[in-house]
Amino acid sequence: MSAASRRKGHAFERHIAQELLDRLGISFRRDLDQYRAAEHGDLIPDDPAFPFVIECKRYATGATCLGAWKVQAVAAARAADKRPAVIFRFDRQDTRVAVPLSAFYDAWPADQWAEVTLDGFALLARELMAEAAQWTPEQRRAAE
Repeated sequence: MSAASRRKGHAFERHIAQELLDRLGISFRRDLDQYRAAEHGDLIPDDPAFPFVIECKRYATGATCLGAWKVQAVAAARAADKRPAVIFRFDRQDTRVAVPLSAFYDAWPADQWAEVTLDGFALLARELMAEAAQWTPEQRRAAE
């Protein structure tokens, strides 16, 4: 990977951290351990209740989230006991977020994914955080 590609990726991560702060009021920082160890997301929220591990991808060309990106996000999410999300953008296109259908409803398939806008992703994250806050630890264990 060239230095220019790394700079582009780092700038995108910082941009997404700011966009999520604007939409959610949650601060995110880049996870520098992602370069030293496997199964780390790109951004770390300051709120431990945030339900996703985020992978950020910024490329010149493409049309949809790649399977390899999803695999990477799933591995990092499993390690953190959270849901995977891939935030990606191609040149001259809007930012999109890929999440498994199970993020919307636990009974839906985790191997099928949907793509939503960044606003849609923020809405989903807020709803999941609000739902989790309403459950007691006993209710969570009973549902698992």
